[in-house]
Amino acid sequence: MRTIAIVNQKGGCGKTTTTVNLGGALAADGFRVLIVDLDPQAHASLALGIDPDELDENLYEVLAEPGGANHLEEVIVNAGDNLDLAPSSIVLSALEQKLASERQDSRTERLAAALAKLPPRYDYVLVDCPPNVGLLTFNALRAVREVIIPLETSYFAIDGVQKLLETIGLLADRIGIDLSVRILPTLYDGRTRFARQTLAEMRELFKDLCFDAVIRQNVKLRECAKRGVPINLYAPSANGALDYAAVAIEVEASPPDQTIALEDRQAEVDTAREVVVRFRDARAGDVRIAGDFNGWVPDKGVRSRVDREGETRVWTKILHLPPGTYQYRYIVDGEWREDPDNAQSLPVSGGGRNSILVVR
Repeated sequence: MRTIAIVNQKGGCGKTTTTVNLGGALAADGFRVLIVDLDPQAHASLALGIDPDELDENLYEVLAEPGGANHLEEVIVNAGDNLDLAPSSIVLSALEQKLASERQDSRTERLAAALAKLPPRYDYVLVDCPPNVGLLTFNALRAVREVIIPLETSYFAIDGVQKLLETIGLLADRIGIDLSVRILPTLYDGRTRFARQTLAEMRELFKDLCFDAVIRQNVKLRECAKRGVPINLYAPSANGALDYAAVAIEVEASPPDQTIALEDRQAEVDTAREVVVRFRDARAGDVRIAGDFNGWVPDKGVRSRVDREGETRVWTKILHLPPGTYQYRYIVDGEWREDPDNAQSLPVSGGGRNSILVVR
């Protein structure tokens, strides 16, 4: 069973649209899909024709009540051929207050425990997350092994998603798991030069993390949500249906445990260079590095050392990279910064500059 969270702390980027219509496309390809609506707004439930107010139980009972993990199967409802739903409700917004006295690990493992109790019925579990990084989103990230970040092709989106990648990286590091992250460009209007330029910047910045597929702006995606069905059932020839079918093909073809061919892996090892960069600061408490060489996940695949030069702390970051040109930034106490010791940089959408690292 593959578990995938659709996450972005920004609203209006296509999270629910992606969850519902990717689920519909996977179901149409013959896979058994469970959609978990973890957003108190319950938009995924509504988009699948399920009115939360007409249900006796929802995910709140599963996540909040003692022993609730055993009852996930009881709240699941059918939403179509090969497609089931664990519905949400506005009452989910009270979960954090309800669990305030619980230990942190206990509070954030509720969904993982519930999914572990399910019989082996599903090929995919897609979790629609709320537009924030709170308790519900942390529950999702603890419960999955893959993350899809819908990223609209707009000015401020790239800067925001870099901060989200930092959060995901910190959580993965803390709980000792390796989350596979992919970026899905959404709300794309190829008629405008700005959108084309922004998409090109996204592909340059995130490289292989980006899906090849792009979700184009399509009014049919809004219409099908109102009708309560995925777009492949409402308008199968529409651009939205074709786009999500393409995303489904990429998802099916790229499981997270897919390994690089042995000869390709050996070629990388043979050509990699050890690269050492250092950041000096007398007041910083935590310094990490992220770039297109590690999917913009802070310190992923990086060896670190902290030393002192008098009153100044020195963070040494050791990378192993094949020859090429890379973009990166430091994350200093949660703030993204360019390298003050590197004069080579370029501006990026949303403000700020990325430092440039050339490995010869």
